[in-house]
Amino acid sequence: MEGGMISVDRWSKGSSAYFLTHLHSDHTRGLSSSWSNGPLYCSRTTAKLFPVKYPHFDLSLLRVVDTGSWIPLSLSSSSDSAVYVMPIPALHCPGAVMFLFRGEFGHVLYTGDFRWEINDDDDSQNARNMLLNALHAHPLDVLYLDNTYCNPAYSFPTRDVATQQVIDIIKSNPNHDIIIGIDTLGKEQLLLSIASSLNIKIWVWPERLQTMHLLGLPDIFTTRTCLTRVRAVPRYSFSIDTLEALNTRKPTIGIMPSGLPWLVKPIAGEKQSAGSSLSVGSTSRRKPVRDGTRLHHNIKSVERVHQYVYSVPYSEHSCFPEIKHFYGLLQPSHVKGIVSVSPWYVDPVYYLGHLLKTNLANQMNYLNLETHQGVESKLKMKKKSFKGTAKKHKSSGVQNFQIHRVNLQRTTRAVRITEYDDSDSDSPAAKT
Repeated sequence: MEGGMISVDRWSKGSSAYFLTHLHSDHTRGLSSSWSNGPLYCSRTTAKLFPVKYPHFDLSLLRVVDTGSWIPLSLSSSSDSAVYVMPIPALHCPGAVMFLFRGEFGHVLYTGDFRWEINDDDDSQNARNMLLNALHAHPLDVLYLDNTYCNPAYSFPTRDVATQQVIDIIKSNPNHDIIIGIDTLGKEQLLLSIASSLNIKIWVWPERLQTMHLLGLPDIFTTRTCLTRVRAVPRYSFSIDTLEALNTRKPTIGIMPSGLPWLVKPIAGEKQSAGSSLSVGSTSRRKPVRDGTRLHHNIKSVERVHQYVYSVPYSEHSCFPEIKHFYGLLQPSHVKGIVSVSPWYVDPVYYLGHLLKTNLANQMNYLNLETHQGVESKLKMKKKSFKGTAKKHKSSGVQNFQIHRVNLQRTTRAVRITEYDDSDSDSPAAKT
């Protein structure tokens, strides 16, 4: 891979191959209809949705990859060393995949956003088996981890349980219209379960209806408000003001399905009675529960955060117990969180370091974190800090492996990691 470079969810020039985990906007910052920096690898579902988000994109650049198969990569490099990638279901939203890379550098897994619940449903079990079979007892050298909720404060129910909580709210308010805040992609299964349980259609906005059709979902969605009392609206339009206005015409409640704790705050400069807004709150508002090892906060219950608003812990990201289980399953030699711009940010090593193959003290010695004016941070590894556990091969020069905001350069003796904070979209407000 001399002179070659792989980029995941990062779209600046200079790479030989680009990889897209899924189509949420915080992972496509820098992509556009005119983008043409190189071949773009993605799942089949993502490729199907691509023309909707980028109508004039050159589709000849797309390389559709199916989960569960090793794909050789053709990189512009004078090196003969082979590099392979296998997509693994991320179970985050339609089309979302992890990427497992294999090559001279060892095995590297980039999760993107993922939700691997600790249960035995077919999807979770199949994805788990696929990843373990792909590693085939080989060690995982580096894990780039979705650390959105890598904090013991976050413990969610399964999506099935949270779905039932939403259905129960709707059933207990038979004379109310229902507004559910969702994103442009994701939570389709929640809506399908509501429609099936209540035997109703669900309103969505026209662009969302087009997405439902492309995904091949059952014909239970409509853009006619007269056909249903349940509406799924863009999350950015879900507000206290809107709900208060709707309640002047007909009793209406809103449901926010999200792993984030929500609260109502007075609008700046106004009294509470004059106006309020819905915003992300703190987990300290939750009732503390002791699990025998540490004090954490219970985020498994429904909260009524406003007269018209329910918050339900339905998350498309893994919570801390799931992350810890996933981490223990893989036992990587090194771990790095992919979410770095967030008031909730916690380096995964802080809570998971004691589980690393290399002990926490060594891990912290390897990493020398420097922050430059809060804009760019560089994670530098000492000369012999990261050789991995894979079989070593001779190399004729520097190798580049660029993942998201990370540029991984490997020589025959050492690896240097440099982080790039080229996006401000990793805040929890963009995560559910």
